[in-house]
Formats: sequence, structure tokens, C-alpha cells
Amino acid sequence: MPSPPPRTPHEAPKTGLRESWIRRLAELHREHPKRQVVAGHHNINHVVPLGWSLALLLCTMPFRARVKCRMPRETVEVVPRIWPSEPELLAVVSRHLKEVPRCLRDFGDWSLHSYRPGRALSDVVPEGPIGEPLMRTFAEFFARAAAVPEDELPPRPPDWPESGRSEEFLQWLVDFTEHRVHAPNRRRFETLFSAVGVRPDALAAFRDDPARPRLTSRPFCLLHTDVHRANVVVDRRELAVIDWELAMYGDPLHDLAIHMVRMEYEKEEQTRVRDLWIEAMERAGHADMTAGMTTDLPVYLDFEYAQSVFPDIMRAALALTTLPEPPDPADYAGAAARVCRAVRRAAEPLRLDSVPDEGAAEKALREWYEGPHGRETSSS
Repeated sequence: MPSPPPRTPHEAPKTGLRESWIRRLAELHREHPKRQVVAGHHNINHVVPLGWSLALLLCTMPFRARVKCRMPRETVEVVPRIWPSEPELLAVVSRHLKEVPRCLRDFGDWSLHSYRPGRALSDVVPEGPIGEPLMRTFAEFFARAAAVPEDELPPRPPDWPESGRSEEFLQWLVDFTEHRVHAPNRRRFETLFSAVGVRPDALAAFRDDPARPRLTSRPFCLLHTDVHRANVVVDRRELAVIDWELAMYGDPLHDLAIHMVRMEYEKEEQTRVRDLWIEAMERAGHADMTAGMTTDLPVYLDFEYAQSVFPDIMRAALALTTLPEPPDPADYAGAAARVCRAVRRAAEPLRLDSVPDEGAAEKALREWYEGPHGRETSSS
């Protein structure tokens, strides 16, 4: 079972009158009446004008710019987070990837970041093809991220696989999902998982499947692990990948597989982005990171579908508990569609016996919501 991430020591807090003023002004900015609130699974961001006073104190960008006040959310743990301090990681990443917003100050319980202007790709192209120029830019992004020096990155957990041990890395990911996502939430979601056909041993079956190819050894590199449309800012056809809190150090094919799945690429696009990724890696001198692509990329794609079934089912159910009024038929239907899609995509890699139709999923969600576990207080 993966051990908890280490509590990496933060940089010593800045002190003094100037820093006190910075924090006080930043707190006032956070509650600015014209703030734009952007909420994600892991953080709530208030985008606010910088103003000349704070700009002068920070010795930073023009005061007409905007900044982002980034506040972590309490949420169900569904994905690994090996580096507790995103600001510490951003100090490294923004040095090498200049388009990535910098952390201007880390106040511990929240942080102040520079703001990347532009529009989220999820607003520009919410679904469907994104076109070859953007796919090529994504491929180049992965190659540039792979060049971030390992020795500059924060320390990793003590049991973290060494570079090149790709099979061990995949086993770590499977164990994390089984022991830190599935098992702790099984009690609350037991009836719902079972009702939609997700067996308690499903992930173990994937991990131990004798028909699954064992992975080729590949050098590790910096991974973002969440490159999808909502985490990409586009400005004049240039893009910046934001939200690095889930980054890790590992097999580059894992990052590519996550991107291919969460971007919702069609089959032809998946083939093209894979080819562009190989070309970009080879141009950047990372040809050894492309070893075993033919057999290993499908394994990581299967794992992404397999592990996603747990957070997707839980989030669909928990969303019903956060509605201001009891769910109506449309709410249940929408949640059932998300559950069915997640189970359908995971059915083959998890060797599930059956996939529920939307009527069966809706019935399972109703029973869960109306039962004792649906009434439990949740902060997610």
C-alpha cells in the first residue's frame, strides 16, 4: 500500500512589516467585490485586479494585471498527490515553462498566483476535434515538461519507484487506487458500487491479469497528470497548462494516456496525438521515453478507464447531496448517465460482468441517496 506523501518543509515564512502588508492587502484582494470565482475539484480561485499597492509591494507585474487567490478545498481523495505544496513545485516548473503562472506568495492555508489571461480551452472548444496545431502544441508541452531537471523537483515519497521501473510505477498507482480511493470509500458507496456491477476485487483483477503485458522500462520525468480542456488557457492560439497540484514524477506514458482520455479524443485523434508526441519527444532528445509505446500505451489507457470509475461514480452520487433541493428526475437522469458512461468505459479493463442501463443506475442512485449514506455530511 502506498505510504502517505511526505510533509515537505515549506520555505521559511517571510516576516517583517512589508510581508505583513502584503498578506493584509492580499486578504483584502481575495474578497474584492469584483472577484471572479472559479471552482474546481481541488481549489477555489478568486481572480481579482492586482492594484498598484500590491504590485509595488510584490515588485511584480503592471498593476492593471489580475492575480489569482487560490484556496484548497476539502475533498474526497481520488488521485495521488505526492507533493503537498503546489507553490513549491511551481517555483521549479515556472522557471522552465515560462507560460505557467507563478506563485507570488504562499500563505500556508492559501496562496497568491499570477494570472494567465485568455480563455479555457473548455470554453473555446468544449468538445470535438481541437485541430492539429493545438495537438502539436500539446505534444511539445509534454516534451518540454520532460526536460525539467529531476534534481530540482521536490522530494518524493520514500517508497516512490526509481526512474525506469515502469511496472513498479503502475503497481504503485493501482495500489493507491485500491487502498486509498476504493477501500476507504467502500463503506459509504458499497451498495452503489455493487448495484452498478463494480466488484470489490475489480482493481486487483486488473493488476494481476496474466494477459496484461508487463511494462517496458522507461526513464521517468515530470508529469502534470491532469491535462484536459479545463486546465488549459488559450491566448492567440498559444496555450498554458495550469493547475499543477496533482503533478508527479513517473512514466511519461501515464501522462499521455490521461491526456488522451480526458480530452475525449476520437480514435483518429488519439492515433495522431500519439504520433505527434513521439515526434516531439524524439526531437527533444527523449527517444528512450518512447520505448514500448505499442504495447504499453494501451495498458495505461486501460488503467485510466479503470481507476476513473471510482471517482466518477462517487462524484455523480455526491453531486446529488449538494443540491439546494432534493434531486428531481432530471438530476437523477444526469447522474445515471455519468455512472453508466464510467462503468461502460471500465468494463473491459476491469473484466466487469455487466454494465447497467440508465434505468438501473438511476434506481441505484435513488436508493443510495435515500439511504443512510446519502445523508452523510460530505465536504467534497
